[in-house]
Amino acid sequence: MIREGSHSDAPIGIFDSGLGGLTVMREIMRVLPEENLIYFGDTARVPYGSKSRDTIIHYVEQILHFMEEKEVKAIVVACGTASAYALESVRHKVSVPILGVVRPGVRAAAAATGNGRIGVIGTEASVNSGLYESLLHGIDPELFVKSRACPLFVPLVEEGLWRDEITTMVAKRYLTEIKGTGVDTLIMGCTHYPLLSDTIREVMGPQVTLVNIGVETARVLSGILAVQGLTKRTIDAPPVYRFYSSDAPEKLCRFGESALRMEIPEAVRISIEDY
Repeated sequence: MIREGSHSDAPIGIFDSGLGGLTVMREIMRVLPEENLIYFGDTARVPYGSKSRDTIIHYVEQILHFMEEKEVKAIVVACGTASAYALESVRHKVSVPILGVVRPGVRAAAAATGNGRIGVIGTEASVNSGLYESLLHGIDPELFVKSRACPLFVPLVEEGLWRDEITTMVAKRYLTEIKGTGVDTLIMGCTHYPLLSDTIREVMGPQVTLVNIGVETARVLSGILAVQGLTKRTIDAPPVYRFYSSDAPEKLCRFGESALRMEIPEAVRISIEDY
């Protein structure tokens, strides 16, 4: 159990199935520049999108035990799949604020659409969960929602193929049907996808608003910390960022320097199966 009463100067824990959650970390750094942050990428077990619900929940529980050891004051599940499949099942196991990326993205999309037609792209698991449709229809039952799993996007991002002709070909294959339905808003329902936003925008066209779930999550997190009195109070020292992964920490460093636009001198490999 992660305990209540965390000090406001304690770090915020952020985790993802791999490296895509660094896009959420980037937005949190922008919105909350004073906060100390811990990032964990489960690079040994990426992607989560093809795993079963029970397996994803098990993985998330292990990561929460790791975050408990680091005495974080809040947790961001920076993974669309884990947010969709595991968040509600594990919420009771923590007593610090825990926030996923699905609901902030849904609220932003519902507010942004002008014609009531919203597209959703994500991993197979997050799309198959039906959570996006359920939440969007909970806001407005009249919304048209078209979802599409894009399983190749995550490995393309993890390999650094953000702007490559093969990525463009894959994007056209995935997105043409959604574009044809006339959506004016598209939720990028996986934290890897903002790194492909230029390609996605090129395929979908300028008339479609892309919803970056990391941007929306950072805004919601800022409000939660303020309301609960957990915003960092000591601002005379620079924030501390620590990075961990379950495999290939050097890859996290290389990838992170591009995603965060800063040098990452070290990422520590941990055996997440021990938690």
